Amino acid sequence: MGTDGKSLVNEEIIFRSKFPAVEVPKDVTLPEFVLSGIEPYLDNVAVVDSITGKGYTYREVKRNVYRFSKALRSLGLRKGRVVVVLLPNVAEYATLALGIMAAGGVFSGANPNGHASEIKSQVEAADAKLIVTDGSTYHKVKDLGVPVIIQGEDRIEGTINCEELLEATDKANTLFIQEKLLQTDLCALPFSSGTTGLSKGVMLSHENLVANLCSTLFSVGPELIGQVSTLGLIPFFHIYGLTGICCATIKNKGKVVVMQRYELRLFLSALISHGVTFAPIVPPIMLGLVKNPIVDEFDLTKLALRSVMTAAAPLAPEILNAFERKFPGVQVQEAYGMTEHSCITLSHATVVAKRNSVGFILPNLEVKFVDPNTGHSLPKNSPGEICVRSKCVMKGYYKNERETAITIDKDGWLHTGDIGYIDDDGDVFLVDRIKELIKFKGFQVAPAELEAILLTHPSVEDAAVVGLPDEEAGEIPAACVVIKREAKESEEDIIKYVSSNSATYKRVRIVQFVSAIPKSPSGKILRRLIRENMLKDLHN
Repeated sequence: MGTDGKSLVNEEIIFRSKFPAVEVPKDVTLPEFVLSGIEPYLDNVAVVDSITGKGYTYREVKRNVYRFSKALRSLGLRKGRVVVVLLPNVAEYATLALGIMAAGGVFSGANPNGHASEIKSQVEAADAKLIVTDGSTYHKVKDLGVPVIIQGEDRIEGTINCEELLEATDKANTLFIQEKLLQTDLCALPFSSGTTGLSKGVMLSHENLVANLCSTLFSVGPELIGQVSTLGLIPFFHIYGLTGICCATIKNKGKVVVMQRYELRLFLSALISHGVTFAPIVPPIMLGLVKNPIVDEFDLTKLALRSVMTAAAPLAPEILNAFERKFPGVQVQEAYGMTEHSCITLSHATVVAKRNSVGFILPNLEVKFVDPNTGHSLPKNSPGEICVRSKCVMKGYYKNERETAITIDKDGWLHTGDIGYIDDDGDVFLVDRIKELIKFKGFQVAPAELEAILLTHPSVEDAAVVGLPDEEAGEIPAACVVIKREAKESEEDIIKYVSSNSATYKRVRIVQFVSAIPKSPSGKILRRLIRENMLKDLHN
């Protein structure tokens, strides 16, 4: 391999990290890895609720992970069975997820604000054997025929209260046979739209997530262990929220400051009162910090914040510049990753990447940039589809061999669907994405899903959904709709129809009636053309 991190294998141009490889421990599960080295920190706070101040020490977290694990086995949970967790960000979330994994179960986070039909689809697609939720969300799962554990104070007939379950397990001296867990066993099944649209279960093993933490945390020096306070605002049902925030912080024996919902005053209060040093956020929050006068109510000199990270959506350069002027001591990091792999590139304080770059390739990863038309790998400064190969690549999509084969090729390369290039210094830049996912406030919205809802309307003949740029949200879903000649509905009626059948963040914000949807000869929707036409019409 050359010194520039590039090698030629059968004429393939493969790029590797400019940093040395890091060791990935063998034969440890994710919970074992994350909780290792805990002894000196047992009395430190591991997680705390930003509003109530309720928290758990490392001693309590470790005890509760293994209590919950034992409790699940007492209920008959077997290795490889899925438990859907339908909760907002709560202080107990990481303990529950790690407890599921320690029991040999597979954690599958779901959005508590999702529409009941979306939650039902995930529970059924995952063959879930148990659901963990709270009293306020229980109504969305009560008729699914799956046993429910209730987290929190509520006692609901026909469900199992989590605290009562733990206490009963403590009293019972039953010995449960622990099935031997392998690092190759599944531990998580997040749902992602992947590169093609409709939601699919992403099979992640203990090895996938341990390897990813080793790569992403490679530069954390011993002086930072036990010192970092991380804001836990990104939803924990996202694999980034669970591994990139909870697991990474617990591994480094820091403190996770948990926030259930974003509100600017609460956000700034939490940063100051809990001494948050690292805040992974989405671009709309950056926009609020820059433009909202509420920020001026706070004494920003009291901030302990050293860095913020944005990863869910592209960051506009003008927002970045304004943020750096307002918060001069705070480093802005960008990352790039996907559920099917977790983090791929990273920019951070030890190596400042260029403006608008998503950073450098992480250790242990191989990356190539492929010409979508010829399949050939490309040299530096040549945009192509980003493909990655490492121990972090998912095992595949659950019960979906066809989509798996499209995404991971025979040589183990994961095709991301994103177009990018690497420059002479090893910094990676995103150019465009092949996949058409709309990023609304950091949430993924699949056009195919909204198109499917639109086509169920009796007056809709055809429909196409695209993302239009929006300063606050990043992108908003907008639809072109071909309506039947005799139809009486207005654009507003169609917007309302989609709203009643989808989660809030997936709602179509703009509808335009058109005579036909532009399509290629093979029938593919020409989204770029639609986007250009809609923007032209809106600006006229």
